[in-house]
This record gives sequence, structure tokens and C-alpha cells, in this order.
Amino acid sequence: MNVILNAEEGGELFVPPQPAGDLENLLVLLVLAIPLAGFLLTGLVGRRMVRPWLISVSFILVATVLATYLAFQALSGEYGEHGIRHVYYDWIEVGTLKVEFGYVLDNLTALMLIVVTWIGSLVHVYSIGYMAHDPGKWRFFSYLNLFMFSMLLLVLASSYLVVFGAWELVGLSSYLLIGFWYTRRAPALASKKAFLVNRVADQGFLVGIMGVFLITGTMDIFDSFELWTVSDSDPLVRNIVAVLLFVGAAGKSAQFPFHVWLPDAREGPTPGSALIHAATMVNAGVYFVARTTPRFASAPEALLLVAIMGTFTAVLAATIALTQKDIKRVLAYSTLSQLGYMFMALGVGAWLAAIFHLMAHGFTKGLLFLGSGSVIHACHHEQDIFKMGGLYKRMPLTALTFAAGVIAIAGIPFIAAGFFSKDSILYVAKSVSTPAFYLLTGTALLTALYMGRLFFIAFLGKPNGHGAEEARESSWTMVLP
Repeated sequence: MNVILNAEEGGELFVPPQPAGDLENLLVLLVLAIPLAGFLLTGLVGRRMVRPWLISVSFILVATVLATYLAFQALSGEYGEHGIRHVYYDWIEVGTLKVEFGYVLDNLTALMLIVVTWIGSLVHVYSIGYMAHDPGKWRFFSYLNLFMFSMLLLVLASSYLVVFGAWELVGLSSYLLIGFWYTRRAPALASKKAFLVNRVADQGFLVGIMGVFLITGTMDIFDSFELWTVSDSDPLVRNIVAVLLFVGAAGKSAQFPFHVWLPDAREGPTPGSALIHAATMVNAGVYFVARTTPRFASAPEALLLVAIMGTFTAVLAATIALTQKDIKRVLAYSTLSQLGYMFMALGVGAWLAAIFHLMAHGFTKGLLFLGSGSVIHACHHEQDIFKMGGLYKRMPLTALTFAAGVIAIAGIPFIAAGFFSKDSILYVAKSVSTPAFYLLTGTALLTALYMGRLFFIAFLGKPNGHGAEEARESSWTMVLP
């Protein structure tokens, strides 16, 4: 695997995309507009509907089909080696500041579109059964649509300021999902904690964007790469700007010391947790650093910090996961640990390995969170694994799918993508830093240990609670996703 260690190599991977065609411009606009329309319609008329999910779920499924078509066109080379771009209109034009509202669709965007839309659509279908008896389900489905719009805008945007706007919308929608049961104290506090921690990190992100504009004179992501490379800015300034951008990414992806909000995010409904923890919000930071690799490649000290913080977070979260008894907290700390793997890979320039692990982990963790929601739903909202046990007899389909997720995330050799993605990161780590290689290998073993512990206690152990003894398999709308 080629490791990007300098600006020139990084720059070659990010040649500006070519102009897009009219069909692609229309389809991208629809991919963004459909979830936004679903959010507005469900919010306006959902309260009066018996099945408010009809709007939001059907809209997301249509958006998923369109996004999948665009993604496979990009991945098959139909849009050239470096993708396509288009500017719909000039959003802001004041002096030298020009902010354009447009999109970029290349291979990296295509991969993120697949992850976000497919997991998002499965979460929407799953929520039909999970939220069936909740009186506020219309609000929940509208929030899900808002979350999807925000994430799709984030991964498609071609301007730093548009990315920042989507970044804040993702924070807002996650706040709404985590605090959905706002009449309860724990979800209300958890949503406020997530919102405040991310606002602190986002200050660094915003200042970093300002730094990029001061050095390059543009807010366009791709135009800024070349201008950044040829600028005569001080190396210290380059590193400071890169570190500030990483602070924003670390907040959204819950890296130390901003990790404190993610375990508490479990207080929201489990489908919302699956979206936040698995494929979308927490991956935004990884995506952004991968997208701006040329900028980080010219700031080696900042890249070193990314690798160190990623490795530290991976080890720290894995050790904490060993002590947890709440099924969703175990999965939350597992997410922190796997995100640390991704940032370590980004820190040594192996952004391909990082995105590979992002995809493998996104689908795996989405599966595990939806499985945990099925268990919690069947056990009368019990989340303590020591009050479960013997669930494989009563919930065989959930047990089977959960086992598949455990095998994948534990990295059992040659069985699932989780092994190959972790192995690619460890391969790079061994060639760059021996201590990091051993720490991450130990973390991989801890992952197998705490996930095996969770599965054996909850599914194979002796029943230890009335909820587990009365558990039944969930409805098809939950089992199928």
C-alpha cells in the first residue's frame, strides 16, 4: 500500500474534477432535495397521519436509488478518473470572498454516498417497527430525514463554508435524535452534552477554515489544494491550520479529548444511535481529513498528531469497553476504538485503508446497533447484558445476525471485510511505527475479547431476568434490516 507522506504525492490524488453533465446535476439536486422535502412534509403533516413513516421512508428509498446510481457511475469510471463537479449558484460574494454552492462527485464521495444512504434507508425501515408505539414517532422520522439531508450535503459539498453549514446541521439533527425523549432527564442531558462538546471543537474547525482562506484566497476545496501547495506560507502556520481542522474532525468523530459525548449518545432511540455511531455523523471527521489529505500532507507535525491521537483513542476506548455492562455503551466505546484506527491510518497517510475501514465498520456497527435495539425492544427496554442471557433460543435470527457482526468487527481472519480493513491498517502501521503496530494489534485482540464477552453473556449465557425469559423475535421490519 502506498503511504502518502508529502504534499506532491497527495496532490496527485486530487486533480480537480471535470465539469458535470445536466443529468448528473439534476440527480444530485434530487438526492439532496428529497430528504429535505421528507423532513418538511413529515414535520408539517406527520402528526395527523396514522403512519407518518410513509413519507420519510419512501422518500429516503428513492434518494437511495438515485444516490446508488450516481455512486456506481463514478466508481465504474463513467465520470473520469477524478470525478465531476458543478456549481449551482454563487452563494456569497463579498470582496475577495466567494462561496459557491455546488457539488463534487468522485470515488471518495461515491463510497460515502453508498454508506450513508444504504445504512440510512435500513435504519428508516427498522424504525417502523422500533418506534411503532411511540406517540412522537412523526417527529423521529422527520429528524431522520433532516439527518440524512445534512450528511448528504456534507459529503457532496465542494466549498468549505457549505461543508461547515452541513457540519452544523449534522450537529443539530444529532442533538434532536439524542434528546428525542426530552421529558426524561438522561436524554436531555446527553443531547446537551453532545451539542456543547461539538460546538467547542467546531470553533477550531471554523478558525481553521478561515486560515485556509487567508492562505489560499478561496473557499473551494479543490482550488485551494493547488494554491496551498504553491503558497509561501510559514510551515508553522500550515501545521497550526491543519491542527485546527483536525480539532473539528476530532470533535465530530469523538476522538480524545472530545470522546466524552459519544457513549452518552446511546440515550436516544436505538435507530438514531445506529445512524450517529455507525455510518454517518462520527465518520464525518474521517471523511473530511481524507478529503483534505493534500493539506495535511504538507503539515507533517499535524499528521503526526492525528496518528498519535487516533492510536491513543483506539487503545483507551477498547480498555473501557471491557468494563461496560450496558449493551449500547459497549458498542459506543467500540465505535470510538475503531474510529481511532481510522485516524491512525490517516495520520500515516494511508487514507485508502482508513476509508476501507470506514465502510467495513459502518455496515458492521450499523448491524450491531440495530441488533442491540432488537434485543432491548424484546427485553422490555433492558440494556444490562447481565440481566439477559439465553437469547439465542428466543431470538434466533437476531442472534445469528448479531454473531455475524461480532465476527466482522472482531476481525476473525479471512471471513469478513473487518479483517481485511484492519489488516491493511496494521500493515501500514508496521512499516511506519513499530509501537503503534503493537498497540493496535493489542487493541484488535481486545476488540475480539469485549465483543465476545457481550455475545456470550447476552445470547449464550444463562437467562438472568424476566425480560430475557419473555423475549420474542422482533417484527420483520426490524429483523430484515
